[in-house]
Amino acid sequence: MLYILNSVIKTVKFNLLFLIISLLGFNSYSQISFEKGYIIDNSDTKTECLIKNMDWNNNPSEIKFKLAQNSEIKTANLKSIKEFGIYNKVQFIKSDVEIDVSSDDHNILSYTKDPIFEQQEIFLKVIASGEANLYSYRNDKIKRYFFNLNDSRIEQLIFKKYKISEIRIQENALYKQQLWNALKCESISIRQIRKLKYYEDDLLKLFTIYNQCQNSAYEVPTEKEKRDLINLTIRPRINNSILSMNNTMTDFKDSEFKRKNNFGIGLEAEIVLPFNKNKWSFFIEPTYQYFKSKSTQESGSFTLGEINSTVNYESIELPIGFRHYFFLNNSSKLFLNVALVFDFSFSKSKTTFVSNETTSLGVFEMHSMENYAIGAGYKLKDKYSFEVRYFTNRNVLKDYVHWDSEYSTVSFILGYSFL
Repeated sequence: MLYILNSVIKTVKFNLLFLIISLLGFNSYSQISFEKGYIIDNSDTKTECLIKNMDWNNNPSEIKFKLAQNSEIKTANLKSIKEFGIYNKVQFIKSDVEIDVSSDDHNILSYTKDPIFEQQEIFLKVIASGEANLYSYRNDKIKRYFFNLNDSRIEQLIFKKYKISEIRIQENALYKQQLWNALKCESISIRQIRKLKYYEDDLLKLFTIYNQCQNSAYEVPTEKEKRDLINLTIRPRINNSILSMNNTMTDFKDSEFKRKNNFGIGLEAEIVLPFNKNKWSFFIEPTYQYFKSKSTQESGSFTLGEINSTVNYESIELPIGFRHYFFLNNSSKLFLNVALVFDFSFSKSKTTFVSNETTSLGVFEMHSMENYAIGAGYKLKDKYSFEVRYFTNRNVLKDYVHWDSEYSTVSFILGYSFL
């Protein structure tokens, strides 16, 4: 029976790794799909098409599109088009602008408050349009906002952090003066401008007020999707665990504890990251787990006789990791995740060695090293889930120099999301 169980566990671990590798190459239907939109080329010709919606976190330099559902996928970039959009969701226009390339990283801020401008041709994301237009640009290093009135030249709203000493940082908030000079309206006060933050929501509110004040037909082309950013999930599980211990000074304390099935339960808090169509998330999951077992072996000594080993291991595991989803349709998805696992043992977690059932050969408290976990699973309607998770070996006797141990687990986890 034990041989069969070990074979099953090995098969599960192999299949789990295979599934993860397969999912990494998975490219079938997902929420990143082709949606109705348009492109405008450099000759001002507008073409209705289907655009691959990547839910861009950074402004793109190219897009994938096709003219019909079953037609070939084509690529358009800054050289071939001047505008594109996905209806009711997002719009980008090409513009040749001066952009401040100063770093936003606090560790490498400059000592000058003046922007470092470079002339670049980029796609700007349209945040609001009307008599006054608001745009944004983002890459891995910077986030900038731009504006213009009607068809005037697009210019950057200037905001820059800079050092005045190694420990003091100042801000160049020239964008406030720019907007006060440009957006003249009875509904906009100097107090509002002074309180204005260099954030999209704050700027959008101001541009909305101005366009309403001018009675202009303004639009907000970006329709923010409703996102469940936080999920709380109760996750009971069956843990199949195995433990081995090795003493480098003597052989008779080496122990192999058989695989055992035990119950565990966790509460997972998952934060869905607000980009890439909800495909990435961060999670943390306090989990109760335990392992209790006995082992008997011959010591090889007439005096000691049989050595009885007992392990009583209870702890709170704390996996912290990232998850990636692969959408099958609107209600179901596959996922894989990886986590760093911290472990907090209960005070009663101990390993005991006894010879001839009477003589104590030692009691060792169990405290473990961190280890890793990889998992793959399926989620239905954002409520029900099943996951198989493999925990790599961890040393549960880390406090003892001459001891080494390997504790590993395969978990079969059910989940119900109640938030």
